[in-house]
Order: sequence, then structure tokens, then C-alpha cells
Amino acid sequence: MHHSALKSDVWLILVTLFAGFGWVFSAEALVGMTPLLFIGTRFLLAGFILVGFGWSALHQLSRQDWRHALLTGAVMGLALSCWIMGLALADNMGIGAFIASLAVVFVPIVGKLLFGASTSLSTWVAIAVALVGLAFLRLEEGLSLSASDAFFLLAALAFSVHFNLNTRFVSRIPALPLTAVQLTLTGLVALGLATVFEPAPTVPEIDILGWLLASVLIATCLRFWLQIKAQGMATASHAAVIMTLEPVWASLLALLWFGQQMTAFQLLGCGLIFSALLVSRWRVLFRRPAKYKH
Repeated sequence: MHHSALKSDVWLILVTLFAGFGWVFSAEALVGMTPLLFIGTRFLLAGFILVGFGWSALHQLSRQDWRHALLTGAVMGLALSCWIMGLALADNMGIGAFIASLAVVFVPIVGKLLFGASTSLSTWVAIAVALVGLAFLRLEEGLSLSASDAFFLLAALAFSVHFNLNTRFVSRIPALPLTAVQLTLTGLVALGLATVFEPAPTVPEIDILGWLLASVLIATCLRFWLQIKAQGMATASHAAVIMTLEPVWASLLALLWFGQQMTAFQLLGCGLIFSALLVSRWRVLFRRPAKYKH
């Protein structure tokens, strides 16, 4: 394997692990903070940190670069606002992680709608398998989607839009300033929503601030910088295959950290969704030449 490809793979695996811990850090922080306030504060602080490191690079961005960075940041802000609402309402973090991971399945569909990319038969098969998996997740509750499920599905759709936009822009914009702009705008979007939909904030306790700090430094600054950097070294399809590990990490951590278990039906549903994620990227898994790139 080429050195740069191996390097991007290792980075993306670390990204999925940091993302898995991000679910834990966020769930712990939500004990003492409202969802939108938490996610807004988390990403605004992370954005400010990266702005400090990338100040000179930010001045070198063109107007088109700024438009692209702001657009992707706004989409990212909406996606993460939906995601944190889903997590705040979730009764099982692992199930939520697999629902949110459907973004991988949505990537080629959104690519077709936004950029006219071709979609293969495997994409439609993956969607069918994913829908069956989603049904199994809630089969014991009469096939009714909870409010948490709905937020995670909305987040998955928004993440798939962000993934497509991000992959097309990172080749032209350095990773550090792009990440700084995206994280800062995500924080502003979430805090704007918090002022409208949430009560006036109170000062969190010390332990909650610790979880917030871990979320800022590890699950946000380090994770998203590595993700954007690695995506710039790999095709969207190849990166998407490795990113399927995130719900696996999140589910394992939900079990080990919170003792959250799944029923047999729920495990089957998660397994089907994970299979759908792999089916949607079968060309990369079996190294078949694709007719298009995302």
C-alpha cells in the first residue's frame, strides 16, 4: 500500500475512535448542560483554538475559499445540532450511533442530487438493507420511530451533505483554516439555536466542565482536523468505508461505560445497518474500479 494511503487509513481509524469517545464525553456533559448550549460552546471553543493556530493561513484564503468554508460550516452546524438533540433524547447511545451512521449510505444519493454523480446498484441495495435494519431497531416498539431516532436521521442526512461538500473542497483549502472556520461557524449556529429554543444558561459544575474540555480538545479539535486532513488524502468512498467504524466504537463504549445493552432484535438491526454501510462501499472493499468518484 502506498505510504500516503496507509497514513490516511491510520488517521481515519483514529478519527473513528476519537468520535466514539466523543459520544461518551457528550453524554456525560449533557448531565449538566442543555444540548444546544453544550454543542455550541464545544465547537466555538474548539474553533477559536484552531483559529489561533491557523491565523496566518486564514488570511491567505480567497473569497471562494471563504464561501466554501462557511457553507460547509453552516451545514455542519445544522447536522451537529440535530445530532446532539438526538443524543440528549436517546435511551441507548449505541442504537443512536448506528442510525446516525446512515450518513454513509446517504452519501452517494446526496452526491447524485447535488453534483449529478452516478449511483450504482449497490447503493440502492444498501438503502434497502439499512431500512430493514432500522425497522429491527424499533421492532419491539411497534415500528414507531422515537424523537431521538428522527433527530439522528436528520443528522445523518445533513452529515452526508457535509461529507460531499467537504471532500470536494479540502483539496483546494488547507485543512487547518478550513477546520477552524467550520468549527467556529458550527458553534455559532448551535448557540444561535440555543438562544431561541433553550432556557437561559447556568454555570456548569467542575466535573461537567471537565467533560466539556475533553470534548473540545480530543473529540473536536483533534478529531475534525485529522478527519479533514485524511479526507484530503483519500477518495470519499474509501474514507467512508473506514468511517463505518464509528458506531461500532460508540456501541462498545456505551456497553463498557454506561452498561447499555441491546436486545437480540436491536443487535440484528445494528448488524444490518453495518452491513448496509459496507454494501454501499463494496467497490472499495473488493478493490473494484468505480465508474465515478464521490
